[in-house]
Amino acid sequence: MKLASLKHGRDGRLVVVSQDLNWFTDAFLIAPTLQAALDDWDRCEPRLRALAESLEHEGVPRGRFREHEAAAPLPRAYQWADGSAYVNHVELVRKARGAEMPESFWTDPLMYQGGSDGFLSPRDAIPLADESWGCDLEAEIVVVTGDVPQGATREQALTAIRLVGLVNDVSLRNLIPAELGKGFGFVQSKPASALSPVFVTPEALGDRWKDGKLHGELSVQLNGQDFGKADAGVDMTFDFGTLIAHLAKTRSLGAGTLIGSGTVSNKDADGGPGKPVSEGGLGYSCIAEVRTVETILRGKAETPFLKHGDTVRIEMLDGRHSIFGAIEQTVQPLSRDA
Repeated sequence: MKLASLKHGRDGRLVVVSQDLNWFTDAFLIAPTLQAALDDWDRCEPRLRALAESLEHEGVPRGRFREHEAAAPLPRAYQWADGSAYVNHVELVRKARGAEMPESFWTDPLMYQGGSDGFLSPRDAIPLADESWGCDLEAEIVVVTGDVPQGATREQALTAIRLVGLVNDVSLRNLIPAELGKGFGFVQSKPASALSPVFVTPEALGDRWKDGKLHGELSVQLNGQDFGKADAGVDMTFDFGTLIAHLAKTRSLGAGTLIGSGTVSNKDADGGPGKPVSEGGLGYSCIAEVRTVETILRGKAETPFLKHGDTVRIEMLDGRHSIFGAIEQTVQPLSRDA
């Protein structure tokens, strides 16, 4: 089952989307918004699933689903926490600046609390007030949970995953060092993130969803050129059950909590840093990583961060068909009138 929110008010209008993403049908009689459905999932999920089956058989009124008309599936959420499950990425970034990586990073997930009061729609521009801030994309997997009790085990956490999608967790890299230097975490360096047009239930993903991981190539394009093709199910040190249990160690999680995987990152076939797609490698899911590899190999970073006019596209395909739809964003100057 695939769910989306069309632009309507602050929280969107819940619709069910066909498997091929061509059609939608309104779910208002079941739940007006995705958050409302998550709050009453045991009642709503069977009805939404039946509606999805009727949509596939053309048994209900339907309209053309156009991704540019979609809001973020959850335009605002009660909680957004982003992990760093691909420890290869963390290791590379620390190596580039000559910092040792504590052994605990391999056993205890990193995670930060992000802003969730407003997610960008999948076709919204990335507003950038100052190019010197070092704007970067971060292509990630995201899950949405139901209610999770404090102290939940990994197994309990896995059963609480309701939906899976993609996120572009935008970062302002040149603001990060000063913020982390204060010893109190990210704030200004983490602006609004963008979510994929649709979220998908784990069972609808088939073999792609296994052991709390989404398997498959995460396509990242920068200005129309292939930038990354990493497999999201490979080199993921911490699965989503582990990430959710980590967050729930000292708090309960409310339905509608979003948890990100962190930047998807694969090692090269020889075990070393990944290579660019142009050199036969799997490329990268953020610019910081390629800059890190350049620093390690050639002594300095060469690839620039995003500038006004640059376009990013993040997508996962099942053959020729998009699974979640595409996040496609252009970096634009911040409008002071917005």
